[in-house]
Amino acid sequence: MNPTSISILAEIPEELHESLKHFLETRAAWDQDRVFCAALSLFLLQNGQSDPNTSRIYLDTMFDYAA
Repeated sequence: MNPTSISILAEIPEELHESLKHFLETRAAWDQDRVFCAALSLFLLQNGQSDPNTSRIYLDTMFDYAA
């Protein structure tokens, strides 16, 4: 079963965008969506979100299980 995806628009500092662009250019297995999903789920886990779905999404994203 494929999870539902929601599109978001976020403004980030130009310096962060440049770092992200460099990261993605050097890692073919990663794309912007995967980076944001990993970062957001890790942020939520580190800040008290103990939902098992958040943990699953983080692990799936980090280890590319959803691909």
